Amino acid sequence: MSPPVDPVHSDPDLPPRTGVVIVGGGIIGVTTALFLAEQGHAVVLCEKGRIGGEQSSRNWGWCRSMGRDKREIPLVLESLRQWRGMNERTGRETGFRQAGIAYYCKDEKDVAEQQAWLDDARDYQVESRWLRGADIAQVAPGAGVPFVAALHTPTDGRAEPSMAAPAIAEAARAHGATILTNCAVRSLDLQAGRIAGVVTERGRIACESVVLAGGAWSRLFAGNAGVDLPQLKVLASVYRTSPVSGPEITGATSIVAFRKRLDGGYTVARRNRNVADITPDSFRLLIDYLPTLRRNYGEVGIRISRRFLEEWGLKRSWSPDEGTPFEAVRILDPAPRQATLAEAKRELARDFPVFAQAQVAESWGGMIDVTPDAVPVISAVDRVPGFFIATGFSGHGFGIGPGAGRLMADLVTGARPVVDPAPFRLDRFARAR
Repeated sequence: MSPPVDPVHSDPDLPPRTGVVIVGGGIIGVTTALFLAEQGHAVVLCEKGRIGGEQSSRNWGWCRSMGRDKREIPLVLESLRQWRGMNERTGRETGFRQAGIAYYCKDEKDVAEQQAWLDDARDYQVESRWLRGADIAQVAPGAGVPFVAALHTPTDGRAEPSMAAPAIAEAARAHGATILTNCAVRSLDLQAGRIAGVVTERGRIACESVVLAGGAWSRLFAGNAGVDLPQLKVLASVYRTSPVSGPEITGATSIVAFRKRLDGGYTVARRNRNVADITPDSFRLLIDYLPTLRRNYGEVGIRISRRFLEEWGLKRSWSPDEGTPFEAVRILDPAPRQATLAEAKRELARDFPVFAQAQVAESWGGMIDVTPDAVPVISAVDRVPGFFIATGFSGHGFGIGPGAGRLMADLVTGARPVVDPAPFRLDRFARAR
């Protein structure tokens, strides 16, 4: 079931010309649109379904630096800086609150794993700190188990996925961007090998640059443009509770994660139990993903399902005058894995007894776009001048969104990048080169 998302209406007219077309209306697409529009650039954002309709509204709502890949930390710190002013910037409620995040450790093995990250992250002056003994109660009120330690980052926060992308899209429109929903981009229009426009289901838009921010659909779109983007889809399952008087801080153990919502309930998920369905791309990209599978064995479940046949039947190439998979499926709305959610519910009630009485109000699934190294692509496509890709956020996209949008806007305009873009280049993958 799809979680409710604040509606964003579509502008009525398709502009014949613009400066930048953004393909995809998730958190990455809308933040890119906002930064470009604020700088006075002409922007058209095309979303095949609704703004924030897929993973941008289905994630946990965490905005964290703690636990991030070292390559992402500069981008995360920039994102948190942007999040802190996002309500004022947009003039709307995004749900952001700097309430802090804590990882609760039940034994010294958990402590050692978090310490290994902290040792790497110290170069970036992250504000994470260890709490032990009686100090743990500061971040774990009402705990039902004796945690041996907690790693606390008070500068981390949370936001509301159902509100953030729509709020940012409306702010981009207020600065002059055109927002088109239910308007799929079918293909790039190239002249002399570079971007000259896009062809949408409603007609052509001439432009100088295109940003692909299509989330789980990005590999399919890029493939039709002749770009071999290594990316797979992974199913994540989430539920929200009825209102309950629980911790303000966002928290996680090695098994379960929770975040307080503005409506008084909590968003809850089982950590490290996402599911990768075997599809034709699983075999096409097997060599690319083997190192990751070996490193993270047991954290992602592999299963055979009907998705193999569904994706086998998907068009992988088409002409601009043909219907596309993006029009056939406006919104990916996969069913959550209920056994995973039941495990999370039991674990959370054991760790924090206040949750024992919380009712499951709703559950949903979402498709995460994952790269072989679990680090996003935020990059120009060198062989197609004017084409840029921002995808593969591997479950980190919501929290990292404002920084990613700022970086992508810098790359498109040729401004000095807000952070070093080298770790996010597409050509770090051999097949993309």
